[in-house]
Amino acid sequence: MINGFRWIGLIVATMIGAGYASGREIWEFFGHESGLAILLFTIMFIISCYVVLRISYEMKSEHYLPVLQEIMGKKFANIYDWGILLYLFTMLFVMISGSGATFETLNVPYFFGSLLIIILLIVVIPYGMNGILSINRFLLPLLIVGLAIVLIIFIIQQEVPFVYQFKEQSNWASALPFTSLNVVPLIAVIGAIGQEVKSKTEIYIACIGSGLILGLISYLYNISLIHVSDQLFFYEIPLFAILNGYPNELYYIMSVLLWFAIYTTAITSLFGLIARVKEFFKVNKSTIGIGLILLAIPFTLVGFSNLIGYLYPLYGLINLYVLAMILLFPIIKRANRSKI
Repeated sequence: MINGFRWIGLIVATMIGAGYASGREIWEFFGHESGLAILLFTIMFIISCYVVLRISYEMKSEHYLPVLQEIMGKKFANIYDWGILLYLFTMLFVMISGSGATFETLNVPYFFGSLLIIILLIVVIPYGMNGILSINRFLLPLLIVGLAIVLIIFIIQQEVPFVYQFKEQSNWASALPFTSLNVVPLIAVIGAIGQEVKSKTEIYIACIGSGLILGLISYLYNISLIHVSDQLFFYEIPLFAILNGYPNELYYIMSVLLWFAIYTTAITSLFGLIARVKEFFKVNKSTIGIGLILLAIPFTLVGFSNLIGYLYPLYGLINLYVLAMILLFPIIKRANRSKI
């Protein structure tokens, strides 16, 4: 049972990456009339998490590819395997841009923020990512708890209505691309822990617990952003619109935690890319890493909010097929067993 709570931490930390924590991802998909959409996302996320983790547990998998093949078949799994590679590259240049946007909010030039993360990415390549991820396991829970506290305080102080437009839920369909967007990191992470899961009880705790936490934080974040929606045009990172007016100390603490989430997301994306690309090129990982970073730099000039605004909805649509196959997997599996 204790491991179940461990997996909750892993799943939530994976999902609350830099795009989510910044608020930009929430605002791109949800916003007004989205209460039902967030509820549907919570339900679909719990089901998706259960299906993927159950397959991973039964296969005792150490890598996401066997799980992906079980869900989609080898042909489509290989296609989406390349899609995951493209997704990782996208995350790399979106995070470099996010670093620039974070520094820009602190009145430091965008160029400096982008250059700093590029230098730190290059420096960490020879050492691997184990050390930085160990620190990440400590700092990400702080970001999650800090984010929840900030949102709750904001809602109470600003007297934000907890229920917005209850009878108007026209944006319910956004739950589909939002869930499908987040299916990729979900498969990549929990598809690799099958051998460590000891019981089905852990699976239930992990999936229901993480789904409810993400659903609640998403809802609190969304109603807070609706309250400051008239200010979001001026912020690349919506979180800072909520933090506006808070003590400078809290503003800087959340900025540091958010930047570190951006940095570690960039690192995990970069090392995921290096692990795959080195199979095709017989050069050392530092050369590959620097080459990938240089290749990513031109895309960062588009801007953090523009990149998320264009690419995240696109990936959400592309991954709808994966989401559909995950949700239908129990039905298809039962039909095959019954030879229907």
